[in-house]
Amino acid sequence: MSTFNPADNIQDLQYFGEFGGVNPSISDSSTYTFLSAKTMFDTFEGNAEGCYLYSRHSSPSNLYLGQALAAMEGTEAANVAASGMGAITPVLMQLCGAGDHIVSSRTIYGGTYAFLKNFAPKFNISTTFIDITKLDKVEAAITPNTKVLYCETVSNPLLEVADIEGLAKIAKKHNLKLVVDNTFSPLSVAPGKLGADVVIHSLTKFINGSSDTVGGVVCGTQQFIDDLRNVNDGASMLLGPTMDSLRAASILKNLRTLHIRMKQHSHNAMYLAQKFEKDGLKVVYPGLESHSSHKLYASMINPEYGFGGMMTIDVGSLDKANELMELMQEKNLGYLAVSLGFYKTLFSAPGTSTSSEIPLEEQQEMGLTDGLIRFSIGLDNDIERTYQMMKHCMMELNIL
Repeated sequence: MSTFNPADNIQDLQYFGEFGGVNPSISDSSTYTFLSAKTMFDTFEGNAEGCYLYSRHSSPSNLYLGQALAAMEGTEAANVAASGMGAITPVLMQLCGAGDHIVSSRTIYGGTYAFLKNFAPKFNISTTFIDITKLDKVEAAITPNTKVLYCETVSNPLLEVADIEGLAKIAKKHNLKLVVDNTFSPLSVAPGKLGADVVIHSLTKFINGSSDTVGGVVCGTQQFIDDLRNVNDGASMLLGPTMDSLRAASILKNLRTLHIRMKQHSHNAMYLAQKFEKDGLKVVYPGLESHSSHKLYASMINPEYGFGGMMTIDVGSLDKANELMELMQEKNLGYLAVSLGFYKTLFSAPGTSTSSEIPLEEQQEMGLTDGLIRFSIGLDNDIERTYQMMKHCMMELNIL
């Protein structure tokens, strides 16, 4: 990659609180007063810089966080939302109308899949799900009505890697918008620098990092963010997925340590992946040379932040997966829980949890097996100790 370093961009943003605080003051108001009626009108029309009308439109706390996240992704602007889905769905509704078509990766977060498969057709928006790693299949799926290419940098839960530069070329050729969910790889990959038009994150995960807040963000051009916020036809404005100011302030503070956390998540995941693969387990991790897209991903990432904190292990059956997860939780190795990016390791069987919206036959077709466990590796200080404890659990259950 280039010399673009997202952590430096975040560090260089400096805000002062109302009373000289080192954190910006939280604007705990839903509505704002004006000294002149003319200024209120201009603000409602979006023509009064630095003025606020109503917190569904914008608030200082949300704008601070949006600026920091735009700096992180290297985009012109960003708009925060109350959840990851509150970021994803307005983007797709803004870019598509009745009769339009989306080409999407087949392995994506279950909620996104359910929206595209079950909800968007109510608005006569259709989706073709394809293997995003095969660019010829992507191009073959495009129709005259296609408006969007949608993928995740690293897919949930199979950890397939999207060739963002290759997809961007296809999108440009066919005048489409490439929308990339970068939730699994903040700092490591900057999709906007690789040609993506819109970059989305669930802030709930690595960016916030403490599993106490739900949030999302859309990063893109100033024009697109303005379109989302438009009072007349902006999807984010009219659907109303507004982030609370207190939550925005909390995430902004946690964002300051993201670079430290991502290095540790990646270090620990690489260590465990290498160890368990050497032990003979079926491990998928983009940092392993055995990963089908290892070279591609290595060419995309900022190596300082590594290959990420997500890993899968297939233990053969759902019963065995459930036994292992329950035992690991009992041994204080982490939590049997959905989500990711927490300081403790989180593990779940995605076929019966975060990807359960995908029909069983489609799960089987894409290679999502019963025995697959998705791990979000935590920030453990002594990862060798963690490995030995996990290995002991596996030996106890005859997995190793």
